[in-house]
Order: sequence, then structure tokens, then C-alpha cells
Amino acid sequence: MALLSIVLALVLEQLKPLPQERLVLAPLTGYAQFLEERFNDGDEHHGMAAWMIGMLPGVLALLALQWLLAATQPLLALFLNVGALYLTMGFRQFSHNFTGIHLALRMGELDRARTLLGQWRGQSAERLSSNEIARLSIEDALVASHRHVFAPLFWFVLAGPAGALLYRLAWFFRTRWRPTELGALGRFAERAFAVIDWLPLRVSGAAFAVVGDFEGAVFCWRTQAARWPDPASGILLASGAGALGVRLGLPIHDGGEVRERPELGLGDDADADFMQSTIGLVWRTLVLCLLLLALFWVASWVGR
Repeated sequence: MALLSIVLALVLEQLKPLPQERLVLAPLTGYAQFLEERFNDGDEHHGMAAWMIGMLPGVLALLALQWLLAATQPLLALFLNVGALYLTMGFRQFSHNFTGIHLALRMGELDRARTLLGQWRGQSAERLSSNEIARLSIEDALVASHRHVFAPLFWFVLAGPAGALLYRLAWFFRTRWRPTELGALGRFAERAFAVIDWLPLRVSGAAFAVVGDFEGAVFCWRTQAARWPDPASGILLASGAGALGVRLGLPIHDGGEVRERPELGLGDDADADFMQSTIGLVWRTLVLCLLLLALFWVASWVGR
């Protein structure tokens, strides 16, 4: 049922993308603000309490519902699985932006590519060169593919719809409650998400290596990931860059200045061709995940 649920959710999301801002982010933002107003007093225990109250009611209720339906109403359980994945995954949340930038660079429309990248990242991209645009787009796509697809799928396979919701909520509170702005509230959300994301992060990095240049991905992961300011993203970027044979990181124009960044990957600088390779890498990774699930399903069916 898990494999069928994932396929149906992916097809549904491609045909009818969910308006995330209106149906998901807006209600969650209001809920998070409600918790901030009542628990953000700088106390570590209150930060933990706010996170628990934000996370557990929905996750536990969904967990109870999925167990009940699995035992009594398999068809409704399938609908629940598809609905939960439709709400928690977001393949089109990054693929649409990435494809638009890729096509603009292919057509030589540099200004349009800058505008699209700026809208996607929420910051100005006016001084970026075509190589810098491709580099940043690939970096964001690799991280987004993990955050919006592979990590929710990992937790769905592990714990059903409640697992996908657990990851989605943890990521939302991690991005909403920043330690620099909210202190203890943000620190606990950051630590909790790091625990929840520890294993799926490494599974995604390993999957990139398997479907790409394995030796290059492993080498970059081992020698370069720790250099990145965010070590978690560093794993994804180093592994993905090594798998693609492309150089990511490197200095970029940020506003009126050049911002220094560590080098990740091996090979040539990023361009539109490597953006096409990135699309292939993400799809191969997704196909690998589905094939592994199919093998597990066949093995379990034969073993009965």
C-alpha cells in the first residue's frame, strides 16, 4: 500500500499542485505565532513545551487514525496515505522554479533567470552571472529535493502518514523559529529537527551517490561536507556535487559584494547542462526509492 500511495500522491501533485502558501503555510504560521506569544520567554523548558504542543497533537491523532483505518478500512487508509503525502510533499514546490530558470538560461535570457532565481530564493540576484545562477539553482534543488521529497518519503515508509507529518512540522518549526530571533524556542526546534533529519539526510546523500558518480560523491562527502556553514546541507551538496561531477559553492556576488563560500564537488563549473543533469539525478533517486519499495513489497508478499 505504501508504494501505491506514493505513486498516486506523486501523480496527483504533478496534475494538481497544492497551493502550499494558502492551505499549509498560512495556517501553520498562525499556529506558530500563537505558540510564540505564550511560550517565548527565553526558558529552555518552555521552548521544549512549545515544540511538543506544536508537534504532538497532530502527529499522535494521525497515528491513531492510520492504525484504526489500517485495521478496519483499508481503502480509507489508502486515501489517508495519499492525502498525507499530498500535504507534506512538494515536488512541484522546487521543480517548477528550477525548470523555469533552466529554460531561461538555455534561451540566453539572463535577466529572466535572475528574476526567477530571486523570486525563488527571496533575495536579489541581479548581479549574478549565468554560472552563479546555475550553481545556486543546483544547490537549492538538491537541498529542496531532500526536504520536500526524499525525507518525507523516508518517514512515511518508516511510520506512515504520521511520520511524514512529523518531518513536515519539524521542518516548518525549524525554519519559523530561528535561534537568532527567538532564542531558546528556536534552539530546541533546531536541535529536535537535527535529530529527526539525521538518518534521512544521510540516506539521501547515499542515494545521490548510488545513482551518480559513486566514488566522486563519497570522496566529496568525506572531505568537503564539513566545510559548509550548515553541515547538514553540506552532506547533500557535497554528495550531489560529487555525483554530478560539478563544482558548487565558490564565491558569488551577493548584493554589492563578493561572498566567499567553500568549494564543493569536482569537475567543471555549473551551467545549464549541469542543471539538466541535476533533474536526471533527482528523478533517478526517486526511481531508486520506488524500486527498493517495490522489491520490499515483492519480498514480503513472497514470504507470506
